[in-house]
Amino acid sequence: MKAIQFQYSLPRYILSKLLGYFYPPAFYSPFSLLRYVEVPEPALPGQDWVKVKVRMAGICGSDLDLIRLHDSPSTSPFASFPFTLGHENLGIICEVGAAVKDLEVGERVIVDDLLPCAARGIVPPCEHCQRGEYSRCENFAKGNISPGIFIGCCRDTGGGWSPYFVAHCSQVFQVPPEVSDENALLVNGFCSALHPAIRNFPSDGDTVLIIGGGLVGLCIIASLRALGSRARILILVKYPFQSDLARHYGADWIIQREKGKDYYAEIAEAVRGTLYKPILGKRVMTGGADWVFECVGSDSTIDDALRFTKPGGTMVLIGLAAIPRGIDWTPIWFKELKINGSSSFSTEIYRGQPIRTFQLALDLMKQGLDLSPLLTHRFRLGEYKKALHALFHKGKSHAVKVAFLLD
Repeated sequence: MKAIQFQYSLPRYILSKLLGYFYPPAFYSPFSLLRYVEVPEPALPGQDWVKVKVRMAGICGSDLDLIRLHDSPSTSPFASFPFTLGHENLGIICEVGAAVKDLEVGERVIVDDLLPCAARGIVPPCEHCQRGEYSRCENFAKGNISPGIFIGCCRDTGGGWSPYFVAHCSQVFQVPPEVSDENALLVNGFCSALHPAIRNFPSDGDTVLIIGGGLVGLCIIASLRALGSRARILILVKYPFQSDLARHYGADWIIQREKGKDYYAEIAEAVRGTLYKPILGKRVMTGGADWVFECVGSDSTIDDALRFTKPGGTMVLIGLAAIPRGIDWTPIWFKELKINGSSSFSTEIYRGQPIRTFQLALDLMKQGLDLSPLLTHRFRLGEYKKALHALFHKGKSHAVKVAFLLD
């Protein structure tokens, strides 16, 4: 079967890194680490695993960071090369291990891609997995499968950017008939916003600023509103089409970051802050937003997020920052900020009860939450270069979520 793999090679890493700086398509050229190759179907690693025939697979921002070689090398011990990409998925179970209960061939499912202790056969599980905090697992490089934080960076499991992958039964969620294929595919990306939103939930009188109008930024709005928040929500976006979607999901104030526009002044007005000009560098702000959700992970957006958070407020870092440069960390101590990181999803406390983030997302969709407008582009797997081109040029393509169709 054909699959899109990431095959590490130091010479090609160096070459594509150099070429990509001047010519971004080099990151998916013959000189890159990305390969469209023939691979065997993955086998079940154990009797408590299932095989999934892929119907749709999404392209995540973390996939783009990997392809662009933006990731920090510090995560490399928690991957095993070569691996088939694709951790956002929707498919049909086509094979079931003998020890699997409550799952059957033919069921429509999505898969929580994390590979913590349960998937690795580690007993007893680490302290974090015992509490249901799977994204904090200490054993992503141990156990009876190869290293990998999630499906899509583990060579044993395969990934959604191919016709088949395998998953441990604890990762699999049945999709209710009321939830469309489009919404089901978006559960993974939505949970990357739902997880930090529920754990950093604002009071109704608070002001929330979201930096980034991509999928996660838009889903922060959708998450807060679906969870019942009446906080005042502002969002800083890059493109006009993102403004329309932000308004659709419940943003109160939208600021567009564009050349020649003083978005600092607009944000200061929106959060009732005051701007001051230091002797050198960017302006600083007194006042600010109670909560700032940083959903980009670039040097400039992280720096902005710290400046726009009010004294004693909280900045939530969701964007996949790797080795940022040029950030002034002064606001953290000067304004006594709280900085919370967020990774993937886990087990949440919702209405006083524990629930897996994936299950909560499916329940909200079953109750009427519709994220399907965010799935903007679909391509066949062999058209992966067109898919990546659309995401590399969002201003022209108006892409939010791009997916591969395999069924």
